[in-house]
Amino acid sequence: MLRSIYMSRIENDFLGSLEIPDDVYYGVQTMRGKQNFHITEMPMSQEPFFAIAFAYVKKAAALTNKELGTIPADVADALVWACDQLIAGKYNDQFVTDWLQGGAGTSTNMNCNEVICNLACEHLGLAKGDKKVSPNDHANFGQSTNDTYPTALHLSLILRSNVLVKAVEDLVASFYKQAEKTKDVLKMGRTHLQDAVPMSFAQEFHGWGTTIGDEIKTIREAQEHLKVVNLGATAIGTTVTCHPEYPAKAVKRLAELTGIPFVNSDDLIAATSDCGAYVALSSACKSLAVKLTKVCNDLRLLASGPRTGLGEIVLPQLQPGSSIMPGKVNPVIPEVTNQAAFLAIGLDTSVMLAASAGQLELNVMEPVISFALYMQMKVLTNSCNALREKCIDGIVVNAKHCEDLVMGSLGIITVLKPHFGYKPCANIAREGFLTGKSLHELIVDEKKMLTQEQWDKVFTHDNLINPKFEQ
Repeated sequence: MLRSIYMSRIENDFLGSLEIPDDVYYGVQTMRGKQNFHITEMPMSQEPFFAIAFAYVKKAAALTNKELGTIPADVADALVWACDQLIAGKYNDQFVTDWLQGGAGTSTNMNCNEVICNLACEHLGLAKGDKKVSPNDHANFGQSTNDTYPTALHLSLILRSNVLVKAVEDLVASFYKQAEKTKDVLKMGRTHLQDAVPMSFAQEFHGWGTTIGDEIKTIREAQEHLKVVNLGATAIGTTVTCHPEYPAKAVKRLAELTGIPFVNSDDLIAATSDCGAYVALSSACKSLAVKLTKVCNDLRLLASGPRTGLGEIVLPQLQPGSSIMPGKVNPVIPEVTNQAAFLAIGLDTSVMLAASAGQLELNVMEPVISFALYMQMKVLTNSCNALREKCIDGIVVNAKHCEDLVMGSLGIITVLKPHFGYKPCANIAREGFLTGKSLHELIVDEKKMLTQEQWDKVFTHDNLINPKFEQ
């Protein structure tokens, strides 16, 4: 290794030499990837869980190889120390390869190997790039990108999806809190965007919470698929170059380090090319996005107006809504949540296509899968948090307006169907529609079908919200 006068070092691989800035911890193979791939223009460092997960995998590998005597003990100890620095969140900025890259993630695996080795070198009092600690022969011993990259990806996706689940749980709790506050507020339920039957606003809020909350179970089920990995499979699943005891010991060590019950697949050949776990997680994200879209559409409808729409709820006013119409305020948080959901749904298609693009013993498209999944979870997490903090928590229900809409609706005739039958009630509703008269006018004042006392007994808040069957 040679040093130039410009505070850089010269590193070599079998393709030649490259000049590497001396203040960075990555090396020649990372630099080649950095030079070759400018696709998203977003480095892997944007997802800190990925560097942490890779460090856990490399730590498990180093500890296992030390136990098996396949790498020098002092080198293994230095590698473990370096991994602990990454696990603590340090040096994340050294992960510079683009999300999208050819080579099935080799540039990223070597980025991790080189950073760990150069940190280990400094820990041992050596200069960066000193081959006493080799990225290929030590940090990557008994390993391949084809088992370490997906194993790290599985771990990081579990960590990231836990953050998503927390955001969903908090959002659901916000809906339930609003439900408790509005349990006595009467409103009209609607089907086909037409008046249906009365309900409480608590039932509306609780329904939204349950609808979204159901997806927590779906995400948790997808996480179970991620706990099956192929660590020690090496290139194609035959475990070539690793110690015979390495796969079982390494995955056990990874489980101990992370507290997550990782196991190796019973068929490492299949696991090395299979991307079913990613499809399951992406599908769970898509399902959540679909639910969020529905709920945000409801919020926008019920907040429409404020004078000429439904106007049943008032959303927090966050910013002026128009450059030309004074005083206009838009439902910007439900709108941006819709857009995040649309993006997540579209990214699911990317995952599906990439997962189906495997050939023979490997799927080389995992980098785009990782990008799509992280972006899905990132925008869904952020939008769930924004929806809760900037919208749901601050919703005000227009209770008097909601009650007026209910009592002025022809839909409440349904409550009387057990008493008078379907056809008479349909005729009364039709007459009300044609004449513009209220049901009270027709039933009590004109047709004398009920007395005022009977009307008051039937059309109570409690009976409209929790109808009791009577004939």
